Amino acid sequence: MEPIPVMQDAYTGTQDHARTFILKVYMWMSLGLFITAGVSISPFLVLSETQYINLISEYIFVFYGLLIVEFLIVLGLSFLINKMPAILGLAAFLFYSLLNGITLSPIFIIYTGASIFSTFLICAMMFGGTSILGFITKMDLTKFGGYLTMALIGLIVAMVVNIFLNSSMMSWIISFVGVLLFVGLTAYDTQKIKNMAGSIDSASEDGKKASIMGALTLYLDFINLFLFLLRLLGKRN
Repeated sequence: MEPIPVMQDAYTGTQDHARTFILKVYMWMSLGLFITAGVSISPFLVLSETQYINLISEYIFVFYGLLIVEFLIVLGLSFLINKMPAILGLAAFLFYSLLNGITLSPIFIIYTGASIFSTFLICAMMFGGTSILGFITKMDLTKFGGYLTMALIGLIVAMVVNIFLNSSMMSWIISFVGVLLFVGLTAYDTQKIKNMAGSIDSASEDGKKASIMGALTLYLDFINLFLFLLRLLGKRN
C-alpha cells in the first residue's frame, strides 16, 4: 500500500495544472498588451501628428465604429465563450487587443510620450503589486464582488454625466475613484483566477477557454487602470 505517495502525486499534479493555468492567463494578457502597445504607437512611425489627426478627422465614423466592434467582441466573448472553440476565443481576444491599439493611439497626440511611458511603468508596478496581493492575501475578496460591480456602474454613469457637465473637478474625482476601483478589481479578479486554477485542467478545452477569459479580465483591468492614471498623471501636449 502506498497511500501517501499516491496522494502526493495527485497533489503535485494539481499544483502543476494550477501553475500552468496561471502562466497561460498572464502569457495571453501580456501578449494582448504587447499587441495593443505596438499597434497604438505604429501610426506615428510613418505619419506626423498633423497627418494622423487629419486621418482620424476624415474617418471619425470608422473610429467610433471600431469602438462599437470592441464592445461587441467583449460582450460576445463573455456570453459565447463556452459555445466556441478555444482557438476562436483566443483569436477574438487578440483581435480585440489589436483594435484597442488603434482606438488608444490618439493618447499620443493628447499626452507627451514621456508621461505616457512613465505612467505605464507606474501602472505596471501598481498592477503587479496588487496582483501579487490578490494571490497571497488570506482575505476572501469574493465578498466584495457586488460592491465593486456597483461602483463600476456608478463610475460609468458619472463619466456619462460629466460629458455634458464638462467639470474638471468631477473629472479629477472620477479619475481618482477609477484608479482605486481598478486596483480593487485587479486584486479581486486575481484571487478569482487563483481559486479557479486549483479546480480546472489547464490542458482541457474548458481550461483553455478559462485562461483566455482570465487574460481578458486582467487585460481590461490593466488598460483601465492605465487610462485613469494617465488622466491624473499625464502631461498634455
